[in-house]
Amino acid sequence: MRESPAPDEPREPIDEAVRRLVDEFSFLDDWTERYQYIIELGRRLPPFPDEWRREEFRVRGCQSRVWIVPERRDGRLHFHAASDAAIVSGLLAILMRVYDGRTPEEILATPPDFLRQLGLAEHLTPTRANGFQAAIEKIRSYAAAQSETERDD
Repeated sequence: MRESPAPDEPREPIDEAVRRLVDEFSFLDDWTERYQYIIELGRRLPPFPDEWRREEFRVRGCQSRVWIVPERRDGRLHFHAASDAAIVSGLLAILMRVYDGRTPEEILATPPDFLRQLGLAEHLTPTRANGFQAAIEKIRSYAAAQSETERDD
């Protein structure tokens, strides 16, 4: 896990981040527009250095190649993510909006039911849905490991 001393900015609560996402998706008329929006979100992900494209950060279970790198700052987890597929990058951007900058406890206390609220669960292909679930599990496993480390300290 990467460690960084940079200060955290205040963040809106997870439920507010989910509400904002639901509102954004509600303005889109059909799934063609929603997919275009998801792709656009993926294009906005920050650059992902090649040296982070290592097996230890790779998400297993995704048809495309996906990496999620955790970074701990002031008791919060920050995530850096990338994929070689446009839609998957957008899905990762959605996960970053919900989970990035949260405490491990917040992450673990937030089940991924926001997928249903966004309408994603029923509109993803089975392979994308499995990969998306694998990415969520990776984030949650980082949070669980961090939570365990904090209890041991």
